[in-house]
Amino acid sequence: MKGHRYFIINKPRDMVSQFISSHEVRKLGELGFEFPEGTHPIGRLDKDSEGLLILTTNKKVTRLLFQGEIPHKRTYLVRVKYIVSQESLAQLRTGISIRVHGGEYYTTTPCEAEIVQGPEGLCANQYNANDYVPCTWLLITLTEGKFHQIRKMVKEIKHPCVDLIRVNIEELELGELAVGGVREIGEEDFFEKLKIGNWRA
Repeated sequence: MKGHRYFIINKPRDMVSQFISSHEVRKLGELGFEFPEGTHPIGRLDKDSEGLLILTTNKKVTRLLFQGEIPHKRTYLVRVKYIVSQESLAQLRTGISIRVHGGEYYTTTPCEAEIVQGPEGLCANQYNANDYVPCTWLLITLTEGKFHQIRKMVKEIKHPCVDLIRVNIEELELGELAVGGVREIGEEDFFEKLKIGNWRA
């Protein structure tokens, strides 16, 4: 029996994190890569988000990565409307009250957040071409993943999200992988970069 296989993709915007859907949407099978039978995504990125998504044939990965006792860091490059102040950054870092499933409110755990330069040389004060308002690029690192959490967090501080790109999970990085690209990773390298121990158990 052959071993499991592990992939990362740079999921494009306007594509769901699924191979099958009852809706007329772009799906993972449209990336043009021949994934082995049983390949499935670990976690998800919503249709309007892009970046690092893990796919594997190993069904244990979801439990080991997202349901273990040790939280794993996920980092996102986020473009938001308007110029973000240091006070707003402090709010993001210390916790934001957001509405979650069931209508209840939840205060996010402390996270890392900083203002950065955008990708491909775009400056932090890049204008959004759709409505001509100034924007700010943020680098946000979380150890939790509530539904649409980052979008809700920045909306609460009055900075609606324009773009959201996941760039890494722990030390597993998107790097220079092109949008729509697929990269296969060896098993030991995969688990080492995700900092998952006892994965052979």
